Amino acid sequence: MDKNRVYVFDTTLRDGEQVPGCQLTTVEKIEVAKELEALGVDIIEAGFPISSPGDFQSVVEISKAVTEPVICALTRANNMDIDAAVEALRFAKRKRIHTGIGASDMHIKYKFNSTREDILKRAVDAVKYARRFVDDVEFYAEDAGRADDEYLARMIEAVIAAGATVVNIPDTNGYCLPEQYGAKIKYLVDHVSNIDNAIISVHCHNDLGLATANTIAGVINGARQVECTINGIGERAGNTSLEEVAMIMKTHHALGYHTGINSKHIYGVSTLVSTLMRMPVQPNKAIVGRNAFAHSSGIHQDGVLKHRENYEILNPEDVGIATSSIILTARSGRHALKHHLDRLGYKLDKINLDEVYQRFLVMADQKKEISDADLQQLMGDGNEKNYDDDQAIKVTLLQVVCGDPLRPMATVKLKVNGEEREASAAGNGPVNATINAIHEIIKDDISLDEFSIQAMHGGSEDVSKVNMRVRCNGQSYYGFGYSTDIVNASVNAYVDALNKIY
Repeated sequence: MDKNRVYVFDTTLRDGEQVPGCQLTTVEKIEVAKELEALGVDIIEAGFPISSPGDFQSVVEISKAVTEPVICALTRANNMDIDAAVEALRFAKRKRIHTGIGASDMHIKYKFNSTREDILKRAVDAVKYARRFVDDVEFYAEDAGRADDEYLARMIEAVIAAGATVVNIPDTNGYCLPEQYGAKIKYLVDHVSNIDNAIISVHCHNDLGLATANTIAGVINGARQVECTINGIGERAGNTSLEEVAMIMKTHHALGYHTGINSKHIYGVSTLVSTLMRMPVQPNKAIVGRNAFAHSSGIHQDGVLKHRENYEILNPEDVGIATSSIILTARSGRHALKHHLDRLGYKLDKINLDEVYQRFLVMADQKKEISDADLQQLMGDGNEKNYDDDQAIKVTLLQVVCGDPLRPMATVKLKVNGEEREASAAGNGPVNATINAIHEIIKDDISLDEFSIQAMHGGSEDVSKVNMRVRCNGQSYYGFGYSTDIVNASVNAYVDALNKIY
């Protein structure tokens, strides 16, 4: 076995799906599982079969649909759970049962009302029973992060002797500091006599924001399987983020570790999971957040335009993002302004640039973000102009009918390069109906990749801020809209994005 190969165990469809409001249908789970397979994950934890008929069926169908990764099913340390997992995994080409029990004195006393010796026996019995059905058994020592190291070592040695092929050392409550967690893994490496007969796995939660740091500390100290989720979703504050761990190992070559992850698929899988689970990715999320490769500070923009690696340790293309974003704001410098003017076909010498830059700052102080239409206005004769006159697309009428049991319908009139056009469409909601009507007018292939609504302050009379990201011809464009009416705000954001395309 390659000693520097780290196996990626993805639990998006099990631990990630436990987030309230993020449940997926079996069809959606299959779609995610196929994308995880293309991403290159080694093990997919497909569900907890005994927990519900839906979870059981999802494990069955994922086992049929996916061929390359190991398909894993979670159980507790009892025969009924294991029997359900065996039945659910019957179609899997490569199968694993993931069974376990609490290891900390906290869990032994307050969760199980038991003793260390009884828990140890139940752990061993569960592994032995699971090995009667499959060759690959993973054992989890729940709350290992707070467990006594000596007792934990006894438990891990016993379950490996019983047939466990992987031993999972979870920091279930995200309690450990990286040096503590790394030391715990090293203690097991040094004190479990048969540790070489199993792979050590790390499963860290993010309650203190340390999940990724703890996972890397575990790998450095001997773990060779990482358990993680797309976008870091999961119970409470979430799990270790797959994209963060994969890109840390890819970026820090000196560590010497590698995975089978095809990083160019990361952003696509992130977007799919966010969409299906209706859980937006925070803009400043590492690797996949909207702002991860966006630059608005003049100093940073100047540096990244001169040499990307001045302010980007990752190439956005390596994670499936087409390009960085240079966002024009009042903090932007001359270099960023010239970059966008060059892109729009305006060529300036230094003297003219200085004069245009001063006018740019005046405009930027009045607006949160400068669009291409603003720049075109900036490069006009300098007289006051109506901003709307520079827009290729303007909304002249928006009429929406919705309610229960009415099907939402929208009628939209747009002025496209001075020509007025009108269309009506239905949708599954007023915003969807409105966008469908706009698509009837704008025939290009445009997809909506991100849509988020945020109240500025709170209350039913508040102004809503809508952020949208659309994709056209492989390029992403951002649109922003504000209104006390969320449909108006959404239309404003969508049309803002369209104007950046046209």
